[in-house]
Amino acid sequence: MNKITTFVKEARVELRKVNWPTREQTIKYTALVVGLSLAVALFLGALDYLFEYILKTFVIK
Repeated sequence: MNKITTFVKEARVELRKVNWPTREQTIKYTALVVGLSLAVALFLGALDYLFEYILKTFVIK
């Protein structure tokens, strides 16, 4: 039981040292991640469509 108490105390001390992002930073980074995810999804979707078109046109008749 003593080890658990020591762990919790040390964890609280370490959490006080963390440089937490502000609300504005969190919103900005979240928007960036969502935007990049959508851009990658569109890019991969376009590649998929292109390869499907190439296969249907030139390979599968």
